[in-house]
Order: sequence, then structure tokens, then C-alpha cells
Amino acid sequence: MRSPLRGDAEVYIEASPERVYNLVSDITRMGDWSPETYSCAWIDGATGPQVGARFTGRNRRGLLRWSNTPDVISAEPGREFAFRRVVLGNEVIWSYRMQADGSGTRLSESYEVLTPSPAWMNWLVGKLMGVDDREADLLLGMRTTLERLRRAAEGSG
Repeated sequence: MRSPLRGDAEVYIEASPERVYNLVSDITRMGDWSPETYSCAWIDGATGPQVGARFTGRNRRGLLRWSNTPDVISAEPGREFAFRRVVLGNEVIWSYRMQADGSGTRLSESYEVLTPSPAWMNWLVGKLMGVDDREADLLLGMRTTLERLRRAAEGSG
């Protein structure tokens, strides 16, 4: 059963966990992977992934355009890259976890909503995005992101 408060997707990549981490944690390339986030840049003097570093992410979906300033909460090369973002009181943690698996890596992407938005706001956001089922939309977006990362890591995209 799906939960609107969390979701995850996974892919196998024929590349080392370190290579996968280097792609995932280079937030300046997030626009290459994500169907929703089109631009990210380090801010406040940050130049790369480390706990406490912040970046600006710019997103678009349907008629809606928004930006946020996540902070990195985990930066373990070859293991995990995670960040927390808060928008209008809605707090969500996004995580990418790498696990060595044979000659490659099992990469998972997940989100966990720590502080949900009010129902009326979710309804309005869904209408502006043109999305009836945001959870299904997020899962599809994560699968797209992971597939694009897989192709890049394996050198086929």
C-alpha cells in the first residue's frame, strides 16, 4: 500500500557506488536527471556535497514554478546523499542510497514527508501541476530520474 508520506524507487546500475555517488551528489546536474527539477546551484559559499551545504533548486510542473533551498544532511561517498527541504512549513527529506551489488550498485531514491502540507494546499498544488495523484507522479518521476542516472553512469546516456 502506498503512503502519501513516503515513497521510494530503485534501480541496478552497472557502475561503482563511488561513480554513482559522484553523479547523484553533483546537484548542478540534477536538471539532467529529474523531470521536475531543472536547475540547482550551490549557495552560501558551498562548492560541493557536505553536511550543512545549501543549494537552490528550481522546479516546474504544469503551471507551477517554484524554488527552494535544501540543506545537505548526509554526504557519504559511495553510500548516501540526502537533503532536507522546507517550503511553506512542508518538510521533506530526499535520500539517494547506494549499495554495492556484484559488479555494480543498487541505487534507491526516496522521500519522507516529515511535516505535511494542509490538504487544501495539496489540492491546489495538484491542480496547478495538472496532477491528480501526486504520489504516483512522484514515483514515476523518481523512476525517470533513476533511469537517467543509470544511463549516465553506464555511459549510455
